[in-house]
Amino acid sequence: MNLLKFVSSFKKQTILVVGDTMVDKFIWGKVKRISPEAPVPIVEVARETETLGGAANVANNITSLGGKAFIVSAIGEDIVGRSLIEIFKEKGINIDYLVYDSQRPTIIKTRIIATNQQVVRIDKEVKKLFERHIESKIVANIEKLISTVDAVIISDYGKGVVSPMVLKKTILLARKYEIPVTVDPKIYNFRKYKKITTMTPNEEEAIKGMNAKNIETTEDIATLGKKILKTLDSDAVLITRGEKGMILIEPNNKITNIPTRAKEVYDVTGAGDTVISAMTLALAAKADLLNAAEVANFAAGIVVGKLGTATTSLQELAKAITDFYKE
Repeated sequence: MNLLKFVSSFKKQTILVVGDTMVDKFIWGKVKRISPEAPVPIVEVARETETLGGAANVANNITSLGGKAFIVSAIGEDIVGRSLIEIFKEKGINIDYLVYDSQRPTIIKTRIIATNQQVVRIDKEVKKLFERHIESKIVANIEKLISTVDAVIISDYGKGVVSPMVLKKTILLARKYEIPVTVDPKIYNFRKYKKITTMTPNEEEAIKGMNAKNIETTEDIATLGKKILKTLDSDAVLITRGEKGMILIEPNNKITNIPTRAKEVYDVTGAGDTVISAMTLALAAKADLLNAAEVANFAAGIVVGKLGTATTSLQELAKAITDFYKE
């Protein structure tokens, strides 16, 4: 089980996460009747929780898996931002390189969950690029950190942090210091992630990002992956496929289908964050691309069995791998 060798090295790795941070709020309750005012359920609230979302959840996954995370992002000077900072502190995530913007609110996504089913999601956000002086501070913080980390994750949620300048500078610096740079992509930026180590789109992101048509079979997905690889001039592409697992596409037409390791699927919220976190930690620990993808697949199989924006621990991941190879 070579995978365990890499997993055991996670605690030695330091990862820089660059991207859009937000708070994921959950309102938990039960539905016992329908409103007399409109045909909608009445949710009787039992409790409310807040956790890290977006790039912040990627950093959370890094620390949960034993690594050390630095995050470079921009948040508002508001109540939600202060809440975000408190959660960062609780999770042991370094906040020294956050940039504060008094002109924009911190993003918060509120999900109402009734009897383990999501009823509705409410987003409060501004989607546009940040002002140049904020962008310059983001780049400056990346420049300060890049030589001290073992890998970089670009977690692009399309909210403005990952501007063309931030994207280009981050990739150039990662290549300069010869460390892995991975991307959780956004569709509208899809063709701009050039010369990265790998990206981890799901099927829909891969199809829409390349404006592809008539993609139906596994062979179609593999062919699409090869086009992405060529377009981006990247080292690899890992396309996640939910219950169908993943496909890793590498140069020289090397294609590997990886079946899912999930035993049960309750909620896919945040699963993509877990995939890129586990894969990047494995790459930082000197795993090759296939072994890193296998590790990410085991990690994803754990979190989709949990409700809400979930993470997995180093111990859970090691156990899942060990148990699988015992069977």
